[in-house]
Amino acid sequence: MDDFVCDKLTEWGLREWIGNFAEEGFTEESFLCLDDQEEEIAKLIPKMGPRFIFKKRLKLLMKEQNTANPDTADASAQVIPSTSGTSNEGKRKSDLQGESNQQQSQTKKQRLAKGPGSYSEEETLTKVKEIMRCVLKKIPPEKNNLNDFLRRKIHDLETDEREVVGVFGKTGAGKSSLINAVIGLNKFLPSGSISACTSALIKVEANMQNSKYEAIIEFITKEEWRDELWFSKNFGLENDDDDPEYRDIVEKLSAVYGKDGKEKPPDDLMDTKYFKEIPEFLVSKEKILTAKEAKKLFERLIRYTRTNPDNAGDKGAGRWYWPLVKCVTIKVPNADLLKHVTLVDLPGSGDTNKSRDKMWKTVVGSCSTIWIVTDINRAASEPEAWDILKDACSYMVNGGQCNQIHFICTKSDCHDNLEDTSKAGIRDFILKTNQQANAKVMKEFNQLKVKKHFSEESFKVFTVSSVEFLNQKYLNKEETEIPKLQEFLQELNDCHMLNYVSGALGILSLIQGASLRGGAEIKKDVCTILEKKMSGELEKVRKQMVETYQAFEKCLNEGVEKSENSCEKVLESVINPRKPGRGFHKTLRYLVEHSGIHKAEKNQNPNKKKQKNLNMELSSYLTESIDEKFKETFPNEVNCGPFNGKLNLFSLDTKTMKMNPEYKDVELQLEFLNAEEVKMKKKLIKIIRESKKMIYSSLMTTVEESMQECYDDAKKISGTKSLEKMRETIKKHFQDSKNIMFKTARDEMLDQLRELRKNILKNLKETMQESIELSLKTSGYSIPDVTEELDMVKNHYKGLKGSAEEDQ
Repeated sequence: MDDFVCDKLTEWGLREWIGNFAEEGFTEESFLCLDDQEEEIAKLIPKMGPRFIFKKRLKLLMKEQNTANPDTADASAQVIPSTSGTSNEGKRKSDLQGESNQQQSQTKKQRLAKGPGSYSEEETLTKVKEIMRCVLKKIPPEKNNLNDFLRRKIHDLETDEREVVGVFGKTGAGKSSLINAVIGLNKFLPSGSISACTSALIKVEANMQNSKYEAIIEFITKEEWRDELWFSKNFGLENDDDDPEYRDIVEKLSAVYGKDGKEKPPDDLMDTKYFKEIPEFLVSKEKILTAKEAKKLFERLIRYTRTNPDNAGDKGAGRWYWPLVKCVTIKVPNADLLKHVTLVDLPGSGDTNKSRDKMWKTVVGSCSTIWIVTDINRAASEPEAWDILKDACSYMVNGGQCNQIHFICTKSDCHDNLEDTSKAGIRDFILKTNQQANAKVMKEFNQLKVKKHFSEESFKVFTVSSVEFLNQKYLNKEETEIPKLQEFLQELNDCHMLNYVSGALGILSLIQGASLRGGAEIKKDVCTILEKKMSGELEKVRKQMVETYQAFEKCLNEGVEKSENSCEKVLESVINPRKPGRGFHKTLRYLVEHSGIHKAEKNQNPNKKKQKNLNMELSSYLTESIDEKFKETFPNEVNCGPFNGKLNLFSLDTKTMKMNPEYKDVELQLEFLNAEEVKMKKKLIKIIRESKKMIYSSLMTTVEESMQECYDDAKKISGTKSLEKMRETIKKHFQDSKNIMFKTARDEMLDQLRELRKNILKNLKETMQESIELSLKTSGYSIPDVTEELDMVKNHYKGLKGSAEEDQ
């Protein structure tokens, strides 16, 4: 049996049946002849479950083979005009009409088939993973420091890290069509499935376990829903259809309860009879829906994601549970571009529900890239698109890790008024319109205050057409700009593959180096050199971190002084505005019930309200005082490093030492230490990235905790003059605590900075010290020879590295 068969069965999760194929002497050629051979497949894989997986995977493989090699396709296959934008030669009708008909950019096709004997990145990763699984079995069972270290390092390679791409855009912007085109599944997301619910997050990622479509529904807690019910019944809203707050409450209650929502008290509405179809909600568990087809999944999912039924079919769905949903994760089979990437459809701002709001902030903060999707005809003038950028900026930049903004103008193919124009004329019109839209968007971006957080290199405009990408009636594939987004996602995936193979190469270098005897004196000398070098490098990092701490201390002291002098006006502007408007009593009641969060009217549309946060406004002088220093210290740009790049500059210089003939006997150990250093820096940058989000948000969090007491006291106020009493309660608390509150926020941030410094220096020293000792001070252990495995992984690494450089 050749490697092709073994690799495919391993990749498909059918490793236990390899023996059966080996006994029958299968080669790549005979393996591919199994298509539609029911009886033979049943003998090879007697269990039905694995057999069905094998048959599906084999059919997909055959389609790929036919697409890549049209000359070998079945001559009897019915060929029809392509609607996918790929070559239609050798395409079967069933393939073209199938739900999972994948579209791939020309660049990716070149990656997948670079010539005889070459592998795609995915095949390379599969092979290297199999090599490391075999190496893991070779490590002797004896317990000792080196064996334990090696096992841990190999297991750590399997960590599934994902890049998160946040997608903003209102319903009708074309997000569903965009995502379908980009991930290459024509009919995956039905129109309106994305952004149908204004509060829940919707994640889309690859299903790596099986070939089904899956939806994981996460609910808010039962206690949170009870609080929402109480608030909706006691908020004192009049039956005013012009009041957006009233309409929102009515919509939620009628969705879940129908007529009972208006008539019954909160305690009665928590009766289990209302949740018979979602018992998971009552016990705080996730609900999982699965289907073989995307269409079937969304038919069942509709009641959890859609606010209003759009057609008669939807109305038959019974109760609607979207008000109870916090997040929906949709897992897609055969979605190569989502293997290490998660697309998240995000509401425009946070939510008054605490857990939804916390999740929104967490997800926005974890996005390395943000896509803002809007109709090309209103791209530059669409206020909502720019509001998203302004409102979420603090969570994306200093409070997050976003390093790229992609402003995506959709529907660039709208040309209904050009029916009588020639094909070439329509193409020229579309391209000219795209060019004009791009220029207008860039001009608008350059006028925004948020531009200081994003350079022009990190802000890119795309003018895309999902319809043209599929049909190519007027534009070629590249002109639709969908391939550019595909290539971007592919690069995110490739990064994770390269990290795995690089880590594997380092581990194998250590094993092989440890298996070689001799060189005791040179090992001792190198060890001394490296430990001395490490001490000096640690001091450089420590010194920079101390200087950073002192700079933050100075900024925060200025912020405290400004907050104490100016924040009373900020408070007054919120709780006692000059033009409070009708029903301000309800606004203030809403604020105290939701721990300082209220909804302020937008000037563009008084019926739409955006979230405002009193705690954020009170802490604004503190955050403004450190914003520039924070961005400088913790940049999100990939080519920059934290603490003025001092962590990136930390180096034991093992790469240079490895090139010195004097250290030939420890070349493999130096290779390992170089790989460990690179890996360690990535790990520490990830720790810093996560810590800095908490450090930045600590200013507002401390203020919120300090203000919570007055919110709780104000909640209890009712009766005559309750508005004035609530105001006085909040003002008195603020006056009594302001001289402590802002200093406490400052001290909390400085404490967290000190803790981060301590953690980074400790990790740096311990990680590298352990690596030095295990690679240069261990002897007498029984270590396997991995010469062959090392050579194979080295070649795979060179291949991947070459691919990455070609694509740059």
